[in-house]
Amino acid sequence: MRIETAKTAGFCFGVQRAVELVEGEAKKSAPVCTLGPIIHNETVTRRLEGMGVAVVDRPEDAPPGATVVIRAHGVPLATTRRMEQLGIRYLDATCPFVAKVHRIVAAQPPGTLVLVAGDPGHPEVQGITGHCNGPFLVAQTGEELEKAASLLENFHKQSCILVAQTTFNRQEWDKTIFSAKKVCTNLQIFDTICKATVVRQQEAAQLSSRAGAMVVIGGRHSSNTRKLYSICSANCPTVLVEDAAEIPRHRELLSRASIIGITAGASTPVCIIKEVQETMSSMENISNDMTFEEMLDQSFKSTYNGEKVTGVVTGIKPNEIFVDIGTKHAGYVPIAELSEDPSAKPEDLVKVGDEIELLVVRVNDVEGTAMCSKKRLDQAAGFEKVMSAGETGEVLTGIVTEVIKGGILVLTNGIKVFVPASQSGVPRDGDLSTLLRKEVSFKILETNRQRRRALGSISAVLRAQREELAKKFWEEVEVGKVYTGVVKSITNFSVFVDLGGVDGRVGMTDLTWLRVKHPSEVVKVGDTVTVTVKDVDMENKKVSLIYKKSEDNPWEVIKTQHQVGDVVTVRIMSITAFGAFAQIIPGIDGLIHISQIARERVEKVADKLSVGDVVEAKITELDYDKKRASLSIKALLAERDAADEAANYAPAEDAADVVEE
Repeated sequence: MRIETAKTAGFCFGVQRAVELVEGEAKKSAPVCTLGPIIHNETVTRRLEGMGVAVVDRPEDAPPGATVVIRAHGVPLATTRRMEQLGIRYLDATCPFVAKVHRIVAAQPPGTLVLVAGDPGHPEVQGITGHCNGPFLVAQTGEELEKAASLLENFHKQSCILVAQTTFNRQEWDKTIFSAKKVCTNLQIFDTICKATVVRQQEAAQLSSRAGAMVVIGGRHSSNTRKLYSICSANCPTVLVEDAAEIPRHRELLSRASIIGITAGASTPVCIIKEVQETMSSMENISNDMTFEEMLDQSFKSTYNGEKVTGVVTGIKPNEIFVDIGTKHAGYVPIAELSEDPSAKPEDLVKVGDEIELLVVRVNDVEGTAMCSKKRLDQAAGFEKVMSAGETGEVLTGIVTEVIKGGILVLTNGIKVFVPASQSGVPRDGDLSTLLRKEVSFKILETNRQRRRALGSISAVLRAQREELAKKFWEEVEVGKVYTGVVKSITNFSVFVDLGGVDGRVGMTDLTWLRVKHPSEVVKVGDTVTVTVKDVDMENKKVSLIYKKSEDNPWEVIKTQHQVGDVVTVRIMSITAFGAFAQIIPGIDGLIHISQIARERVEKVADKLSVGDVVEAKITELDYDKKRASLSIKALLAERDAADEAANYAPAEDAADVVEE
């Protein structure tokens, strides 16, 4: 027999605080009393009585001059006001988590209906309702809530909040939320279940799922102890004891288990847990002295659903494998329970003689068989890894297997984690299917152990990566440094480039040498571009970039292509009152002054030229410093007139010479 004790068994923070407060006050000379038992544990109550601590039901019952201690469960507001009216000195040992619930319900506007998930007879719940400003309703289950709500007029229209007794069962809480949402359209939910309680219940569920029997230690009037007993009983035979003296009466049941788990309610002191452990250890020595008949019976032991077993592969078929699980039942594992991969073949996964850990899914005593699952056990282990990652912030990797409504499913450690579209890293209105069958990294945001559900975020990892890249960028960035980035967004006058963790801005004048109406004429979102750092603002974490290249400067290009005096074919780009601008090469427009358009005087430019016209002109000026160019059609025409005149003059002279001869 092996004994395992849950890690968080025994006193919780709130109980420990309350007991220490009473003990400290009892060491003083003045009398001390508590409003009701400080905790639901007879051993602790008797010990405090030995220290002179009395238990009273009402403030009025306190001895004159006594200090009254409010127990961890808390009390209604009216009780504290009564003590103040009576001039009674009191100390508040209310658990901080319970006090938080008090503040929540007390802060609600008058008329708000407070729904409390809990035991209406429990002092904690009575304390909570005693802090409400208006109506309240207490229900122990979702069904009770729906039934009670149906009796209230216009309940579905009423403003409501939902809180929980701090020791409320997590699984029942989820059901209560579901029921509340069905009957109330204006609902605000506050999850007030103590985290320590949740952990304690989770540990109990885990331990009882692999144990052959469970021992729950605690007072029979303790709410959290009874919940632990309920959780464990659902998985294996369970006994509830208040102290070690009760253990022997359960010897027969406990001796049949190879693993016995121990957990304890929040009101159980460590000394009682140790006494139970010691008592059970002595039982272990006795139970190991088995007779031949007992050992023979052991060889015919049975198994039960949910038991974890070690099996040895004895045979392999296309659709299943056979395993020896050490019981009278013939164990088998269908291929669907062997692997998450539907295309996997059994012979590729296991070999005869392999030893594998399995979970018993269904026992058929009539046929003498036990269907087992490796996949479900792996999933359970995988979910624990996912749970751990959620607590530690570990980054997980997985494969995107499905696109569903609202997001995607990522398979990791045999568990499908839901990643909402908003956490996928895909832009709004983007195509989630682009992630299918891709490996992604993500973090766990939320988990639900009871439903075995987990919520993940790819965006969280991407943000962390960008933060790390940004940190490195600001450490290394300097003016003149060249980066390769991706165009992230475009505005009317700017382009923003993702440099890897940092977005840099390219202004219109730094985007291109050419005259454009919009940046989208030069680059598109998603383009990979090479940019140069123009300016860095370390204080405000801003960086300005240059996209245009110096070698593309049209004033450098024109030096290699044209000079003053060249005749060029140009296109009219714009018309002004004083002339027209014509493109010589992309990026350089030359002015054709109104006086240089024609031989004759021009009154209106538009009478001679229109935007889009292609004409010939002579370059009359190239000012590289002022970035200015001038053109002249008139000069070109005059030059051509002179040439024509010269050509006409030359033959006449030749004729005169001939006549004279």
